[in-house]
Amino acid sequence: MSETNGINEKGFNGTDANESAADVHTDYLIVGTGPAGASLACFLTQHGLTGLIVSQDPSNADTPRAHITNMAAIDCLRDIGVDKECYQVGTAGDTMIHTRWSNSMAGEEYARIYSWGNDPKRKGDYELASPSDPLDLPQTLLEPILIRYATLNGFKCRWDTKFVSFVQEPDGKGVTTTLHDKVTGQDYRVRSRYLFGADGARSPIMRQLEIPMIKRPDQGYAINILMEADMAHLMENRMGNLHWLLTPDKEHPDYAWIGCIRMVKPWYEWLCIIFPAFGAERKERSPAEYIKRVHEFIGDDTIEVKIKGISTWMINETAAEAYSKGNVYCLGDAVHRHPPNHGLGSNTCIQDSHNLAWKIAFVDKGIAGNELLDSYSIERQPVGLDVVTQANASLRNHKKIWEVLGNMEPTVAARVEAFNILKEDSERGRKRRADLQVALRLINREEHGLGIEMNQRYTSSAVHKSDQGPQPTFDSDPLEHYHPTTYPGARVPHVWLSRTVPSKAISTYDLAGKAHFTLFTGIGGDGWRAAAKKVSSELGVPFEVYSIGFRQEYEDRYLDWAKIRDVADSGCVVVRPDFFVAWRSQEWESDSPEKLLAVMKSVLSRS
Repeated sequence: MSETNGINEKGFNGTDANESAADVHTDYLIVGTGPAGASLACFLTQHGLTGLIVSQDPSNADTPRAHITNMAAIDCLRDIGVDKECYQVGTAGDTMIHTRWSNSMAGEEYARIYSWGNDPKRKGDYELASPSDPLDLPQTLLEPILIRYATLNGFKCRWDTKFVSFVQEPDGKGVTTTLHDKVTGQDYRVRSRYLFGADGARSPIMRQLEIPMIKRPDQGYAINILMEADMAHLMENRMGNLHWLLTPDKEHPDYAWIGCIRMVKPWYEWLCIIFPAFGAERKERSPAEYIKRVHEFIGDDTIEVKIKGISTWMINETAAEAYSKGNVYCLGDAVHRHPPNHGLGSNTCIQDSHNLAWKIAFVDKGIAGNELLDSYSIERQPVGLDVVTQANASLRNHKKIWEVLGNMEPTVAARVEAFNILKEDSERGRKRRADLQVALRLINREEHGLGIEMNQRYTSSAVHKSDQGPQPTFDSDPLEHYHPTTYPGARVPHVWLSRTVPSKAISTYDLAGKAHFTLFTGIGGDGWRAAAKKVSSELGVPFEVYSIGFRQEYEDRYLDWAKIRDVADSGCVVVRPDFFVAWRSQEWESDSPEKLLAVMKSVLSRS
């Protein structure tokens, strides 16, 4: 029997002589190499786990698709050290500074707002929330980074490999999956402990699982045109990565009503997203037809446009009622499908993976009981549903701007008349301008929606709350503003720390994660170190302890931890490997070692 990186050529146990020679065994089979599947492979390798990841495509994504990568997702990538590569190939800074509404790229501007943390009134909120920075990182650039990391750390990757079906073994002993090799034309079986469905918005794995989907009416379809067009000379006074193009003063084809030109790489590669008129027939158009409309959106016929790809997608509002059944776990677009508004797609995928990976690892290593895996769906499904709801609400908010600017009227004359109301010195003119301000405020709330990115609150067996009292309430908009807290079930707050002799600043996020539980304490909390060591010895759980405070292991550099930890100096905050608080204790007491052991048994589903 040959065996390489956890994959062998026999059956599930490698001993059945009746197995086909084509059968392979691997502990972890991931279907899908997008942000969800690729990041899951990365996070599994962080725990020393390897397996097989497959894709029906010949390579990574050929269109940019997702691009706004928020701080919560980059924090997860920071945990495995690939954030540095992401910053090298992504685009940040003033290239992301605005979202704009114009008649054309070269023509009149209707409005602009700051976006993605660039509003001067919000920059401090972003800097305080995370050690990471928002980044424009197209999926075409992110996926290769993740796949390279996963394969360099033990995962095998097979392209041109299509999922066919799976059968769950009795008594939860594993999954047998049939795959089709598109190169050889042959089917083969993979026997694994788990099957992970990261196979996108048309997930056949979810269909076979027959998990009910929460489906709301879709908002039609849109067309993505990936193109090259050198518009550098236009950008000095139009900085931004999203440019909405509305032409109320022109006739438009029904298949290309409104456009949004999105930066891929400044300032020569773009994605032009075209929204058809309501009720427009969905059918293929020639590249020449698309180029004609794109030129109208650009407003300069002298700019050469080269189309690199055209794809059509449905504007879904769909979320799964559950994310798993038996030993099959689904994540990413397979379980939450929505338009790209607010830039929540790939970010939610990556956080699904970060949540799931440590739980799989701890269960398979015998550190946790199988019930821990139930917490994956319990924790992430509400997050996915919120994301789906918010992204679709955001697109509806955009339609309010289209209406104010006159684009919803049926004829050019009616549209121009409606648009001209904005210029009137009249009551209806003042109302129309006020309506525009309100509509823009809604979009600004979206694009500075730090709260929906960072405010997740988990309630499950993997969080211990029974001794905590009521959960703190928000004192400002929970979608727009992040509310850091150490209350169990929230992400641990980021604060900057350093050594007594000043050293490079280090975040609480750089101490937490890393495939282990982390306990933060302070002056008078020395007993937690021995208590954590005992828990680690008895339960086998990897545990790191850090003391923060005056002349402690780490100095509270700006005294932010003292303000936000919400426990006494001698208390503790216990953080899971995915950066979420598992439990906290107000102070060190004589029975604290027993409490910590009992809490960890509860969090890990250990009897």
